[in-house]
Amino acid sequence: MSTEKKEREPLFSAKNLRLIKEPLGANNPITVQVLGICSALAVTAKLKPAIVMSISVIVVLAVSNVIISLLRNGLPPRIRIIVQLVVIATMVILVDQVLKAFVYDVSKQLSVFVGLIITNCIIMGRLEAFAMGNKPWPAFLDGIGNALGYGIILVIVAFFRELLGSGTVFGLQIVPEGFYDFGYQNNGLMILPPMALITVGVIIWVQRYRNRELIEEN
Repeated sequence: MSTEKKEREPLFSAKNLRLIKEPLGANNPITVQVLGICSALAVTAKLKPAIVMSISVIVVLAVSNVIISLLRNGLPPRIRIIVQLVVIATMVILVDQVLKAFVYDVSKQLSVFVGLIITNCIIMGRLEAFAMGNKPWPAFLDGIGNALGYGIILVIVAFFRELLGSGTVFGLQIVPEGFYDFGYQNNGLMILPPMALITVGVIIWVQRYRNRELIEEN
């Protein structure tokens, strides 16, 4: 009985909490691992689509991680990638249908990019690197942590691109009309994909400047 108690780890132990905290900063999937860059460029011209995409990835990655973790012991190595793709594709289809049912306008803005979650290397990477070797609860936390880390970068990039490129946030006018009367103009370059890449690059630079260990590790 005492042995079982020793082996039973608290749900929110320090080890489990690191699975959520590390992807938010020191091991962020976009700024440190440089994964998921394509969607960061494609869906961040406006804040609302970026948030919806982030929530979609959180759902897909967390649930897929748990499913693969539950199947891992009975999953033949030869077909593991196929099974992982089937699980991800199923989750993406479900999420896409929910978006079309409840937030159709945003679903139209995201267009094919929701479907491309299937090919997001963050999701495949976590299923293969973590879910295949860990129990469902840690796999769930790992999925939440990495998807949140991905989502935070999308939201930051989208906030600055929409604010500086359109003068709005969530479609609401933020820049006062008086600024335009004095000659202020929205920066049209901010809504183009190259500026998304530059914005991500600035975030990476700031993060590595503040955390020199990231430079040493690379």
